[in-house]
Amino acid sequence: MRADFPLFVLVAGEASGDLLGADLIAGLRERFPQAQFAGVGGPRMAAAGMQIWHPAERLSVMGLVEVLKHLPALLALRRDVYKRTLQQRPAAFIGIDAPDFNLGLELKLKRAGVRTVHYVSPSIWAWRERRAQKIGRSADRVLCLFPMEPPIYAQHGVDARFVGHPLTQIFAAAPDRDAARRALGLPTGDPVLALLPGSRLAEIRRLGADFLAAAALLKERFPQLHIVVPLADAACRAEFARLAPAAALRDALHLVDGQAHAAMIAADAVLLASGTAALEAMLAQRPMVVAYRVAALTYFIVKAFGLLRTSVYSLPNILAGSALVPELMQHACTPPALAAALLPMLQARQLPATQREQFERLAATLRAPLRNAAAAAVAELVDAATDARAD
Repeated sequence: MRADFPLFVLVAGEASGDLLGADLIAGLRERFPQAQFAGVGGPRMAAAGMQIWHPAERLSVMGLVEVLKHLPALLALRRDVYKRTLQQRPAAFIGIDAPDFNLGLELKLKRAGVRTVHYVSPSIWAWRERRAQKIGRSADRVLCLFPMEPPIYAQHGVDARFVGHPLTQIFAAAPDRDAARRALGLPTGDPVLALLPGSRLAEIRRLGADFLAAAALLKERFPQLHIVVPLADAACRAEFARLAPAAALRDALHLVDGQAHAAMIAADAVLLASGTAALEAMLAQRPMVVAYRVAALTYFIVKAFGLLRTSVYSLPNILAGSALVPELMQHACTPPALAAALLPMLQARQLPATQREQFERLAATLRAPLRNAAAAAVAELVDAATDARAD
């Protein structure tokens, strides 16, 4: 194969992976104008010029029961991707997130002599650091979204590169609250609370009622309060609407499809489920309270076996190494406690200057070290392999 005409096989399983994959394809095409791309992806990767072997939604299966139900189809899909990849001998195979699917596939391909890259590291900084060794056995190179990840991999002899977090490219340096409110049909002068109870049905069932109860308590203190709730899809919207009280918040609730970023920017305070949403709220420069609750058995196992490596849970606090934003987890996640934490934020209706400076500093650490850093890291790996063959 000529170095000018490489083939890249990519596998992405969710909308976020589809976006990362499309950006990666664009960056690689700048370096290899005649490159070809194939694999598992979504509409963005297809629009970027990738031949779709299987659609990305085939991998978007959540929950133990759902995975078991679809396991035969997932295994068949993985066998097909493995066979096609071996037949075509690409310059590199790139698994984008979806670790349960991709890491096993990468391991088999690496043992067969294919260069492998894993893009988006699992959260080894939060729990089960020893997974770094397993990931290193599967991938020749790991592309990391957070700057604290490569040093952890280095301790286990794994080649990992920080390539920047894509969310830093989405949010403006000074998000426009009034413009976001106009876009969502919210008044510009009244207080606004954003509720983000999660993007999965299980999260909404576990947190939605408590979030609504906290909002009802705050509505008593702020009669003009508007509550905007962005929901990931129709199923999430239906589940949340089922939980909503019949009368207490009816006129104050604004349920919207998607538009999570606009809802955060429009808000004076954000109550959210721990996860990527906390990072998004930080980049939107909004006051937030982070909450979460897992199943009692899961919580017991994590605590009993010391699986969690950190004393804080949300990404802003992990990045800061301190309690930068309030966290109310497990037994502490109650409506009165949530309302009490949000109360001063709705009274102030602006982010304190010191916290804004910290948010901005953390955001700067997440920006890519160079343009198209992920593509550069893949290209470097491919070029090194080509030079080695030439020697």
